Amino acid sequence: MASNKKYWKSVEELNENSSIVETLRNNEFVEQIPVDEFLGDKDSLASGSTSRRDFLKYVGFSTAAASLAACEGPVVKSIPYVVQPEEIIPGVADYYATTIADGFDFANILIKSREGRPIKVENNNLEGSRTGANARVHASVLSLYDSLRLKKSKISGKEAEWSEVNAKVKASLEDAKATGGQVVVLTNTMASPSTDALITNLQAQYPTVKHVVYDAVSESNALDAFESVYGVRGLAGYDFSKADVIVSIGADILGDWQGGGYDAGYAKGRIPKNGKMSKHIQIEANMSLAGANADKRIPLTVAQQKQALVKIYNVVTGAAVGTSTIEKYDAEVMKAAQQLKAAAGKGVLVTGLDDVDAQLLVLAINTALSSEAFNPSATKLTRKGNAKAVAQLVTDMNAGSVHTLIMSGVNPVYTLANSKQFVDGLKKVKLSVAFSMKEDETASLTTIAAAAPHYLESWGDVMMERGHYSVMQPTIRPLFDTKQLQEAILSWTETATSYYDYLKAFAASNINGKSWNQVVHDGFSVSEVSSLSAGAIDASTSASKLAQAKSAGLDLVLYTKTGMGDGQQANNPWLQEFPDPITRASWDNYLTVSKKDAEKLGLENWNVANGGLNGSYATLKVGNTTLSKVPVIIQPGQAVGTVGLAFGYGKTAGLKKEMQVGVNAYTLYTNLNSNQSVTVTKEEGEHEFACVQLQKTLMGRGDIIKETTLEIFNTKDAADWNIVPVVSLDHKETPAKEVDLWTAFDRSIGHHFNLSIDLNACTGCGACVIACHAENNVPVVGKSEVRRSRDMHWLRIDRYYSSQDTFDQDVVVKNNAKGLSDSISTLTAMEDPAENPQVAFQPVMCQHCNHAPCETVCPVAATSHGKEGQNHMAYNRCVGTRYCANNCPYKVRRFNWFLYNKNSEFDYHMNDDLGRMVINPDVNVRSRGVMEKCSMCIQMTQATKLKAKREGRLVKDGEFQTACSAACTSGAMVFGDVNDKESQVAKLAEDDRMYHLLEHIGTKPNVFYHVKVRNVK
Repeated sequence: MASNKKYWKSVEELNENSSIVETLRNNEFVEQIPVDEFLGDKDSLASGSTSRRDFLKYVGFSTAAASLAACEGPVVKSIPYVVQPEEIIPGVADYYATTIADGFDFANILIKSREGRPIKVENNNLEGSRTGANARVHASVLSLYDSLRLKKSKISGKEAEWSEVNAKVKASLEDAKATGGQVVVLTNTMASPSTDALITNLQAQYPTVKHVVYDAVSESNALDAFESVYGVRGLAGYDFSKADVIVSIGADILGDWQGGGYDAGYAKGRIPKNGKMSKHIQIEANMSLAGANADKRIPLTVAQQKQALVKIYNVVTGAAVGTSTIEKYDAEVMKAAQQLKAAAGKGVLVTGLDDVDAQLLVLAINTALSSEAFNPSATKLTRKGNAKAVAQLVTDMNAGSVHTLIMSGVNPVYTLANSKQFVDGLKKVKLSVAFSMKEDETASLTTIAAAAPHYLESWGDVMMERGHYSVMQPTIRPLFDTKQLQEAILSWTETATSYYDYLKAFAASNINGKSWNQVVHDGFSVSEVSSLSAGAIDASTSASKLAQAKSAGLDLVLYTKTGMGDGQQANNPWLQEFPDPITRASWDNYLTVSKKDAEKLGLENWNVANGGLNGSYATLKVGNTTLSKVPVIIQPGQAVGTVGLAFGYGKTAGLKKEMQVGVNAYTLYTNLNSNQSVTVTKEEGEHEFACVQLQKTLMGRGDIIKETTLEIFNTKDAADWNIVPVVSLDHKETPAKEVDLWTAFDRSIGHHFNLSIDLNACTGCGACVIACHAENNVPVVGKSEVRRSRDMHWLRIDRYYSSQDTFDQDVVVKNNAKGLSDSISTLTAMEDPAENPQVAFQPVMCQHCNHAPCETVCPVAATSHGKEGQNHMAYNRCVGTRYCANNCPYKVRRFNWFLYNKNSEFDYHMNDDLGRMVINPDVNVRSRGVMEKCSMCIQMTQATKLKAKREGRLVKDGEFQTACSAACTSGAMVFGDVNDKESQVAKLAEDDRMYHLLEHIGTKPNVFYHVKVRNVK
């Protein structure tokens, strides 16, 4: 019997005439949900081309992700805004222009912020910006959330208030003034005009104050040379896009040479246009990024490099300074000199030799060439360290003549070779202060450890080059009780103003008529500068000195790795796990040795049963300093008679245990000179490396990286140098593009995303790898897991060496092999790289195949294809069979072996609340047991479409981006919609140089590459 009972939700329902009752019957909510605030107005939505279903999928994705996350873990109480800032719209990212200036890396950047949290670095692409964010700059946002940061200042090891700190420093300054004691402000290169003005004000009040600039990795010799000629302590500016011939002697122009940032200009000249491209000749000892990208690489010792520089000087200027013959490579050096001279104004020479005479000779040669790429008036001001002044400071400290020492942005106890002398001198200083983000080696020994903010919590200004004024603005309130050095100086000089007000007033004379708000919005302002007039250069004397150079034993060439730099971000797990572009090893620094020298010294590398790379240990001795237990990697291309070792490792203070890796190369950095004479001896034991690529050579597989020469490119048809692979169809050779196992779909409607990668423009820098980490919440797994080939990088940059002198010769050798036995022996021999190989880089991520082999084997349809060309992963469907990884010919899928989030076994940023603040809320944090890989940043493409829909317009070309394409400053990666025939990516898809990776297997990828062209004539 049915029940006749009636139920109601409220007493109001008993009133039949109530308007509320009728509303509730038709709508769940009495008030309409204000979706227009984030979706745009109804007219814009109605006129858009995105379907209702597409929209629901987009909203459903983020909602489902949030719901799933809420179900998986315990409820975490959230604290709502008391007053929500007007500029923050939940779910919508804000971007703020700022500048990084940490003393080593300088760049105009944008910071992506979500709900008040900075989560990602982007390039500032406004015209005139000094951008080019490298891997370290992209990773710097994670350093903001370092759980080991100094949270409060300390006096003699005990926490103290800022009032106590300032009072103690003020009293010491007054005492020094009264007694005539020396006060030294020791800083890194801040390149900050307002800070220089503040220090000048401090000197006016306390006359014994002296400012010493110390760069951990010094360019002091180059600065001394430039200053002696042009009267400004800076470095010449270079624009490699204006050069037809580039000759570099020991300068990694695609790495950290003189502050870096040259890859964008370099790449412009490297892409063949109208039958032309620049020619790059690299003369060096260590294999560098620049050497790996050069058309011709000549490996020489340091003494031989100096001889080569004199030979080039003789050819260009007509001088006749006597030089020694360079064994084996003399003719090639002379050929390079002739090509440079023939290029005249379109030629440029640079050097990284740590020698004043070498730097003077370069200035003279570029002046003689009237090089268009050489611009001393655009003086770089991002390196100002003075090695002589630093040495004098250590002497003065030990003599007891330094009363007060105030340090900011430096860690000399770690970075000085004569660290013990500095520590001894520190004990004789009456008051020592270290402004530091960490309680590092130096801050732990000073009287006062002053807690300093991260650059994303700071105001500031930066003059990266003459006439280019940049502003640094905070993108988050200070997380801890920190203060900037500038605020402290204002307090010590009793200036009644904040640093912000001081900076705003100071900037008025530097911003070229712009308003303050406009400069903060843009991040920089550019003004015209007067030309610098050159003084006389005694080049012949410098050349004569260099011609006397001789090697005394092995040359040690100290350098900075692309990932770690000078080591100040050593507690950043993204950078520790970042594979070095050359060696492909992470979590280590090591001695790089040539194969010949390794055989003489008994040093070895070998692979073990689990696929890991092991190696010998060596002991290094420079003068009276010994460095033990240095791991060894045998490096193809290392000049015989030289070894290399990277700075930035071997730190212990202020680091998690997992990040305390490597050896401290600064201990061998005598007199801040990167070129040292060293004795190397083998040491007992074996070292375990975490190397992500053990396959070194291509073994003649020209279908992976296609190459040609500029001469062939210009004189033959594309069919000759971009060979279309063929397969057998009905026993006939048929172009692979015309054969298909699957039914094709019409993909011409809507968006269809493609990614273009130009192998001529890709320098292998790896900025894209870290950008992908940040955007997609890629976990850090640690050295042990990387060694097991369980790294989680969604994007890898394969690096290949040639087995013969060139890749073309490799193909010839492979093709000449006859029969099974000969083929096996030939291919086995081709696993061994040449002594001085050609090098090629190739970024590889999920190729988003239109006919994807992974999709056909997934038993639960966890991986499937979207109509816009992206290969999707539904994590909650994946059961971890790994069939897809086995069936992927590109090996780009990563199996998530463990739970990396909130797991003490993986004590990196995802294991603490502070570190998790960097997580992008638009992307799931994956759990164990699922397969993950590149998503072609679907969250970014969806957000771009939604933004255009809100504004009632079509998406413009260049708006669609992935994390990797947005990070690529060289222009190698271009992403977009190929259905938009006017888009750049659509035009690149029709280029003669375009090819697909492993095209013969018929997967029809949505990622394509461009044939690498070398200018080898």
